[in-house]
Amino acid sequence: MSNWLPFLKSGPTVAVIRLAGVIGAQGRGALNDAVLAPAIEKAFAKGKPVAVALEVNSPGGSPVQSSLIGARIRRLAEEKDVPVIAFVEDVAASGGYWLAAAADEIYGDPSSVVGSIGVISASFGLHELIGNYGVERRVHTAGKSKSMLDPFRPENPEDVARLKVLLEDIHVNFKDHVSARRAGKLPEDQDLFTGEVWLSRRAAELGLIDGIGHLKPMMKERFGDKVKFRRYGVKRGLLSRFGAQMVQDAVQGIEERAAYARFGL
Repeated sequence: MSNWLPFLKSGPTVAVIRLAGVIGAQGRGALNDAVLAPAIEKAFAKGKPVAVALEVNSPGGSPVQSSLIGARIRRLAEEKDVPVIAFVEDVAASGGYWLAAAADEIYGDPSSVVGSIGVISASFGLHELIGNYGVERRVHTAGKSKSMLDPFRPENPEDVARLKVLLEDIHVNFKDHVSARRAGKLPEDQDLFTGEVWLSRRAAELGLIDGIGHLKPMMKERFGDKVKFRRYGVKRGLLSRFGAQMVQDAVQGIEERAAYARFGL
């Protein structure tokens, strides 16, 4: 009723965006800019929020999608002049920390895992396996590097060297993002970009987050007990809500489970 009657003053609103899951361009449930864009845009535009809170629970994933999502959040925060505050749940590591660093402030639970500011590439070598079964791999390319890191061929040192250059360049982008977003808060005498992770208290001491805290209590302390929360996030499809699963979803679930398992979760 208060929304219909202009003379009745309503409480402040905090828009809450949930960023949970592996970050990737494809796969149902994966976090990516195309899927999240409508929710993020609405969160900043609807109802003139006094702040946007990010619920982050991600072990990482695509560096490009992490960058696109983070850039969208920053662009809207500056356009709308709305502060952004991130709250880490189980983990904000690798690309998950990239998203958290898009906020003006970051808080976590005492047991939250934070960090992993590094880049990883993992695959399998299957050339001996197919050889044991008498399978011959036939690949024809135009361009000597077109079949780089083919898992069905023996690893080529030149391919590995090229991959390391790519990983280092992505790592530089990651470091630049964190250094810019956490400017003045990080120690100058310690390398935090090794891929190591920390729990929240230690992460706060290192300047990677701003302290320990949970979303609702902190927002009520900051904006008063009458603060309202409006939630935004990715909506699951009808079949997903009824628990329908396909082979692709099962594979994605295994991969996501493995991503969280890297941090003991």
